[in-house]
Amino acid sequence: QVQLVESGGGLVQAGGSLRVSCAASGRTFSRYAMGWFRQAPGKEREFVAAISTSGRNTAYADSVKGRFTISRDNAKNTVYLQMNSLKPEDTAVYYCAADFTDDDYPRSHSPEYLYWGQGTQVTVSS
Repeated sequence: QVQLVESGGGLVQAGGSLRVSCAASGRTFSRYAMGWFRQAPGKEREFVAAISTSGRNTAYADSVKGRFTISRDNAKNTVYLQMNSLKPEDTAVYYCAADFTDDDYPRSHSPEYLYWGQGTQVTVSS
């Protein structure tokens, strides 16, 4: 079992940057595929980015490709989402998620993830 705690959210102007982090408990972080999802008010939760256990493989939603970068530091049990060129439509609660696995593939669908954090609010003003 793993516990996930997001941090780094906040208020930023359009065009700005923000990095959110997700710290995981436990000693087997390197065996978890990790993902970021977001949910805006009145909308369904949507996939943002995912990274495989080794960090070599990543996946992104079309809406964030070229602007967001997911990375992980297995020594620090932490996954990051660097968000650049932010837009007001990026405003949402951002959640990280984890799936224990033996493979090295990213996962882009929320049902594939068993563990979820509480979320961190990201607000982009126009």
